[in-house]
Amino acid sequence: MQRDDWPTPEHGLVLTHFLTVRDVGRAREFYADILGGHVVLEENPCIVKVANSWIIMNPGGGPTPDKPDVVLRAPEPSDPVSAFINVRVADIATFYAEARDKGAEFLTEPIDRKAEIRCYLRDPDGYLIEIGQATGMLEGIFADPPAGND
Repeated sequence: MQRDDWPTPEHGLVLTHFLTVRDVGRAREFYADILGGHVVLEENPCIVKVANSWIIMNPGGGPTPDKPDVVLRAPEPSDPVSAFINVRVADIATFYAEARDKGAEFLTEPIDRKAEIRCYLRDPDGYLIEIGQATGMLEGIFADPPAGND
């Protein structure tokens, strides 16, 4: 392994994203296949390098000495979404077509939101992933504010 494969900065910090998963192998395959990630470590924890970021995955569990009173579990289908992974792509039409060919199931087709074109999919554990391509924002055109935010 190359040092650049690991989330270990020589200076400053690096941001990774940890996901509590039900099935490490299934989650690892999703992030490697659909997002084109490189498996750095298969398990305990699983680490997949995706572009310039890392997804770290492990099964859930109860409190540990360094995180007392914290229980980790994958989301249930009825859970509200409080955070999601945001992926930026150069060509959303190509990404969408290739990901669908690999079995990804999107909530909708890509939709033009003025500032960007975007769509969403869920990983095998139900985590929401936004896929977006900047378009209008590059020209100073931004999305309309959400309804009710006058």
